[in-house]
Amino acid sequence: ESTTAPAATGPLKGKVVVIDPGHNPNNFQHTAEINRKVNIGTNWKECDTTGTSTNDGYSEAKFTLDLAHRMRTLLEKQGATVKFTQDGDRPWGPCVDERARIGNKANADAVVSLHADGAGAGQRGFHVILPGKVNEGAADTGPIVAPSRDLGERIAGSFVRVTGSAPSNYVGDGTGLVTRKDLGGLNLSTVPKVFIECGNMRDSKDAALLTSGAWRQKAAQGISEGIVSFLRG
Repeated sequence: ESTTAPAATGPLKGKVVVIDPGHNPNNFQHTAEINRKVNIGTNWKECDTTGTSTNDGYSEAKFTLDLAHRMRTLLEKQGATVKFTQDGDRPWGPCVDERARIGNKANADAVVSLHADGAGAGQRGFHVILPGKVNEGAADTGPIVAPSRDLGERIAGSFVRVTGSAPSNYVGDGTGLVTRKDLGGLNLSTVPKVFIECGNMRDSKDAALLTSGAWRQKAAQGISEGIVSFLRG
């Protein structure tokens, strides 16, 4: 863990980044727990899902953890303090509301949720999901909408540059950016936060990238460079 590392130096010294690897490799064995409804401000939604996988069975949860570890290494080299919402070290979860709370409690300077999509074959590319303005129940995203957009735009820009992947051809009108108000992980966040869907696991061309360690290293670099750019202002 990063806690044993010597005091970090570098451009991100004193900055806290929370990486939220989507889903959990063990969720599929705990359907009752992850199907339980939690309050996301606007309504109630399942605690979590199993996530998707490639047609060959490489799971989204494995992908997100691998990507998270690669990002942690890169960001710690820049001096950031990096925290995970989970590290495959618990039987299931955390639920989406707890994932948001972990970022809030860490008083994170930036939070990124890592995902890969399960759309139809032929649908390709990445997209970054930005929080929309929500003020309902426990949710009040007003203060984080603008900084989250800045974070998301920087990540999208560097992701294209480093990976060469195109923005999604099925959402976001070619911008690689989508705003949503139905995700608890964004609705309940009080710190700048975005999701990234790195590609579509169900498309063979995207799957070839997502299952490649060399490509995941580029993805980690692309996302991390966007975070660094955001935190340095």
